[in-house]
Amino acid sequence: MLPHLLFEKSVKEALLEDLGRAGDITSEAIFNKNIKIEATLVARKCGVLCGTATALTAFQLIDPEIKYDNILIDTALVNSGDIIARINGSATSILAAERVALNFLGHLSGISTLTAEYVSQISHTHAKICDTRKTTPNLRALEKYAVACGGGVNHRFGLDDAILIKDNHIAVAGGVAAALRAAKQKIGHLVKIEIEVDTLDQLHEALSEGVDVVLLDNMSIPQLAEAVRMINKQALSEASGGISLDTVAAVAETGVNLISVGALTHSAPVLDVGLDIHI
Repeated sequence: MLPHLLFEKSVKEALLEDLGRAGDITSEAIFNKNIKIEATLVARKCGVLCGTATALTAFQLIDPEIKYDNILIDTALVNSGDIIARINGSATSILAAERVALNFLGHLSGISTLTAEYVSQISHTHAKICDTRKTTPNLRALEKYAVACGGGVNHRFGLDDAILIKDNHIAVAGGVAAALRAAKQKIGHLVKIEIEVDTLDQLHEALSEGVDVVLLDNMSIPQLAEAVRMINKQALSEASGGISLDTVAAVAETGVNLISVGALTHSAPVLDVGLDIHI
C-alpha cells in the first residue's frame, strides 16, 4: 500500500476541482444535512481492484465522520456485482465525495486490470511486464502502484532514477559509444545505465562498451531473438515499442527479460465501479 502522504494531495485537489466555489449545491438544496444513509461501492465488471485507499481518503476528507469499511482490498479479483466497501454517514457528504472516489477507483483498477491481462499472456515465459513514464501528470506514483497491483513491475519513476540513453541523446552525443562513455564519466557507482538501440549494429556497439540494460526499440520478432542471442546475459534486455496484447506473447518468447508497455498507464480502460445507496 502506498503511504498516505503520496496521494492525499492528489485526492484533495480532485475534490476541490469538483466542489468548485460553492460545494455540492444539488445535494445541499435537496437534503437535510442530518440525513444518514448506507451505501456500497460495487464492481460493475470483472477486473483487478486498485485504489481503495484513494476512495477512502476522498470520503474522509469530505467528512471524517463517514464510516468506511473495506470488504475487498487492492489486488483482489472482482466480479460484476461484488461489493468493494460499505459506507455509512451523511447523505450530503457521501454524495459530495462519490464521483472523485469512483474516478480514482475506476482509473486505477483499469490500469491494474490491463496489466494483469498482459502478465497473463506471458505467464509461460520468464519475462516481466513493466510500465513507462507515459503517465497522467501528477498521478505517476498512483498509476505505477496500480501496475504493481496488476502483477507488473515498475520502470524508473523519474529522470533521476537511472541513466536511460535514448535515441535523441545518441544523436546529440554523436553515437552510442560516445553517449555511453560520457555517461560513465559522471555517474555514481550505484547508478545503472540503460541505452536504447533500434538496430543490431547499435546493439553490438553498446555491448562492446558495456551497459547494464539494453532497450530494444521497435524490433521485429526475429530481430529480438537475434538481439537476445547477441546479449547472451551480458546485460538485461528490454523490448518496447507498440507491443499489444496480441503480440506480447511472441515478444516474451524471444527470451527478453522485460517488456515495457506505455499503454498500461496511458490507454487503460476504466473499470466500471458504482455507488449504490440502500434506504
